[in-house]
Amino acid sequence: MISLAAYDTDPDCGEVGGMLASDARIYLCGRVTVERDGRVLADAALGGRQGRLLFAFLGTRRTLPVSKAQLIDAIWGWRTPPSVEMAINALVSKLRAALRRLGLPRPHGIASDGGTYQLIVPSAWIDMEDARTAIDRAEGAMRRSAWSDAWASANVAAAITRQPFLPDEDHPWVQHERVQLQRVWRRALLVLSAVSVRNGEHELGIQHAADVLSAEPFDEMACQALMGAHAAAGNRAEALRVYANCRKLFREELGAEPSERTAAVFLSILRAE
Repeated sequence: MISLAAYDTDPDCGEVGGMLASDARIYLCGRVTVERDGRVLADAALGGRQGRLLFAFLGTRRTLPVSKAQLIDAIWGWRTPPSVEMAINALVSKLRAALRRLGLPRPHGIASDGGTYQLIVPSAWIDMEDARTAIDRAEGAMRRSAWSDAWASANVAAAITRQPFLPDEDHPWVQHERVQLQRVWRRALLVLSAVSVRNGEHELGIQHAADVLSAEPFDEMACQALMGAHAAAGNRAEALRVYANCRKLFREELGAEPSERTAAVFLSILRAE
């Protein structure tokens, strides 16, 4: 779990990451945890493994009600227990009671209506949501050449999304969320790479871009960023080698060439004196 202190924006205004300090903080990456006013819910307090799955599933879909069948599938998949109706009702009840112990004001909690369930936490901060908002802010700031803002927001997104999401689970919905988090992490590192290179921190820029390319070898934006970072550091040969490796991978694995934009970055470095 990431400490929210890392995301402080103004220590004098009583807000952290745009969230009033008295509101709940929900961490779905890393250790699944709910915090409020020094009180913490995690592990057994959330209902153990199945309670974590229930809470994380509702937390990643808090804007939409989900059916009981969806909840059952998210928790048990094809291994549905014989008394699944009693089991899901017991899990929901336990989670509701746990959230009440935090002293959350109404209408916070788990609402049910017509066979659907929804996590109602209108004033809560959720790490995954903040990561997605932060990377959008970072990329927008970079387009405006607001480099300090881009760096700060990208760091928030990277810090959250580098944490594992339910690492011991293999449900399809869990894997889908991991893919989405991985994309946010890669976008964040590319912003950090670009800002680092602009600030003359070439080795840091190279490392960020290399981490992205290592995680996703077919990411052409990472290939372009890594070429540019090496070229900015004065290592033209290494920049050209990055393209050669990218082109070789594309030909062998995809039977295709890198995009014209990637080739253009390569040619600009090749022709530079």
